[in-house]
Amino acid sequence: MLKTALKPRWIAGLVFALLLSAVFVLLSQWQLSRSAQHEPPAPSSIEEVKPLVDVLQPGQFFPGSVSDQMVTATGTYDPGKQVLVEGRLHNNQKGFWIVSAFAVDNAPALSGVAASPQTWIPVARGWVADAAQAGPPPSGTITLTGRLIPSEAPVPNVDAGPGRASAVSSAELVNTWEVSSYPGFVAATSEVSGGVTIPLGDNVQALNIPPQPPAEQVNWLNLFYAVEWVVFAGFSIFIWWRLVKDDYRRDLEDDEFDDEYGDEDGDPPVTPVVPAKTTSPEPEQKVQQ
Repeated sequence: MLKTALKPRWIAGLVFALLLSAVFVLLSQWQLSRSAQHEPPAPSSIEEVKPLVDVLQPGQFFPGSVSDQMVTATGTYDPGKQVLVEGRLHNNQKGFWIVSAFAVDNAPALSGVAASPQTWIPVARGWVADAAQAGPPPSGTITLTGRLIPSEAPVPNVDAGPGRASAVSSAELVNTWEVSSYPGFVAATSEVSGGVTIPLGDNVQALNIPPQPPAEQVNWLNLFYAVEWVVFAGFSIFIWWRLVKDDYRRDLEDDEFDDEYGDEDGDPPVTPVVPAKTTSPEPEQKVQQ
């Protein structure tokens, strides 16, 4: 069969089949790249700063539509309500987030036995490499601007210790601070008092958290097409092999026909020569007299 495959026409057919398979593989990669697409951005830009009291309501679930929204709020910090969240990275270095409780002016007050007169929201003010570098929040009325982020899940079976927290979890901080809280937190980008921006301090680094990348969704139709093109690539090689095999079988049948009836040039069929059977002379019988 190798002799048949080495015929010029089948070598050319193999080259064509390989080129066709390469085209099919490229089409498969293109379909595969289109199978994972980002969700289209929301019509309203999340970088547009909006009042916190208009974007999110306390006592409700955090809607995904307001995640990463830039917000602003006016209120005051409570220096007695501050924790350090450990294990936070900044330039590949582990440190702490400074998270302080911020009482939001004009925020709706929650009702209930454990509800506080004011509604608070945790604010991640900055990052420090060492816990001793964290200072108290600024005093007085502050106008806060930052990115609104959903509450993190608390780490189970972890006691971070006094003044520490394992995550920026509203549910966990509510029990620690004993206040009513929004279902999320703000990563601060600026703090203004009396029209003047308050510096963070020499050892405190700004968080500058960017918006999260849009979620990816799988287009199953494009994924199916990607698999289909791969099947086509393998099928083109199979067709070439099948044609070569059929040609090989025809050559075998032609050889058998020529052996039995002669070839097309009129040559007689090849008759196999059978060696003559030799007989040994019968032994001479002696006549007894």
